[in-house]
Amino acid sequence: MAIDPGSIFSKLGAFTSDHDSVVSMNLFVALLCACIVIGHLLEENRWMNESITALAIGLCTGVVILLTTGGKSSHLLVFSEDLFFIYLLPPIIFNAGFQVKKKQFFRNFMTIMLFGAVGTLISFGIISSGAKYIFEVLNFHQLDIGDYLAIGAIFSATDSVCTLQVLNQDETPLLYSLVFGEGVVNDATSVVLFNAIQNFDLSHINSSIALQFAGNFLYLFILSTLLGVLTGLLSAYIIRKLYFGRHSTDREVALMILMAYMSYMLAELFYLSGILTVFFCGIVMSHYTWHNVTESSRVTTKHTFATLSFVAEIFIFLYVGMDALDIERWRVVSNSPKISLQFSSILLGLVLIGRAAFVFLLSFLSNLTKKSTHEKVNIRQQVIIWWAGLMRGAVSMALAYNKFALSETKDRKNAFMITSTITVVLFSTVVFGLMTKPLIRLLLPSPKHLVRMASSEPTSPKSFIVPLLGNGQATESNQSVPRPSSLRMLLTTPTNTVHYYWRKFDNGFMRPVFGGRGFVPFVPGSPTDRSNHQWQ
Repeated sequence: MAIDPGSIFSKLGAFTSDHDSVVSMNLFVALLCACIVIGHLLEENRWMNESITALAIGLCTGVVILLTTGGKSSHLLVFSEDLFFIYLLPPIIFNAGFQVKKKQFFRNFMTIMLFGAVGTLISFGIISSGAKYIFEVLNFHQLDIGDYLAIGAIFSATDSVCTLQVLNQDETPLLYSLVFGEGVVNDATSVVLFNAIQNFDLSHINSSIALQFAGNFLYLFILSTLLGVLTGLLSAYIIRKLYFGRHSTDREVALMILMAYMSYMLAELFYLSGILTVFFCGIVMSHYTWHNVTESSRVTTKHTFATLSFVAEIFIFLYVGMDALDIERWRVVSNSPKISLQFSSILLGLVLIGRAAFVFLLSFLSNLTKKSTHEKVNIRQQVIIWWAGLMRGAVSMALAYNKFALSETKDRKNAFMITSTITVVLFSTVVFGLMTKPLIRLLLPSPKHLVRMASSEPTSPKSFIVPLLGNGQATESNQSVPRPSSLRMLLTTPTNTVHYYWRKFDNGFMRPVFGGRGFVPFVPGSPTDRSNHQWQ
């Protein structure tokens, strides 16, 4: 995929001079600072969070600009799909993988994949078929089968940021792991689905095309994951062998950042899913590469990736808020406000139904495979998981722009779909987002005493104090964990068994080659030498 930086920056706004460009960027940076300050002041607020704060400030700024320009413009920056997918999304997804608590994530991996992949496909089918049926009943025949399938993919992409900002992963490790993991896998599945739809002529769909479509989906999913893993392992091997830290910590930090970004761009180059690639690259880097660098580089990379992700998230919500008031789009549909409202209401209703259709069903199926009550998803947690996936965000916006971008002729169909997407995103983020914190406090009262203990992975980038077994189960540090010893144990406790054999393989083959905790090069007088006992 060829990238022209000049074309990207030309989309940042119609500036009449370099000075105007500087003024606009100054205002936007000032707004970002305002979002951070106001979000901090409202941190203890019962209703607000930083995502809604940034969106509200973006909307207010758009109104002010709209009034000062006489209704000609509402934004300092124009929403650019390239800017979103190439510069803003990678740090967010990478940090999600880099900071994830791997033990919780992989313990619940099958449930996460059920919700994130299978659930997204169910939601995709319900939204696509429901939209086709209802729109045709309303005599709106301007959309073809490819458009309806694209709508399903667009509105299947969730945004669980609001819920994750409220949940505490130490208090509710199972719930946080499911919401977090499903959110990442859901976005990746939606984008892979959307790209697969774009690559096929679905006007005359048959069994052969359907099989090719399914094969293409699996091809993108598997290869994207493998590319992320291989890139992460390559970074670990290079840093372990060369050990830049003995001369310059700047080099190893720079190499980690650049190789993380390169994983995403390689996926785009080979027409794979950059989201999946960079996410699994983050997981691998946190497991191997992060332990191969010096102590100061560990602290630096941890906070650098978290800061980049934080700023990018605020940027996106502020960006979407301002662009939502683009007057040109709303003028096209202004003659039919009733139809526009109907479209938005129908799509929002389908989102609610599609989400409910799989969360409770798949939770029931998942619970059948669990023996311990602590591992099961109870009805209150199911409601929160359902609620967390109701919000739509920048991924839906970017996919909608890709499919229904307004042409010079101001196509009415495209205008309806883009304005409907904006309406659903704003309504779900603001209304559902405002109700998230009270709902979670109602369903999950915060425990008075939270027992914390040392994790078996004490040097994970996220934190150094996590539950040892998770799900509220405690154990003595000297208590031996029973290991599977037969096929029967493999069938009854597959998760623990896979984890046990993975640990044996990891310690025996992977860590001696790629490094990781316990395999950091020993250099006398280095930070690794001085902090040897602290980090192992």
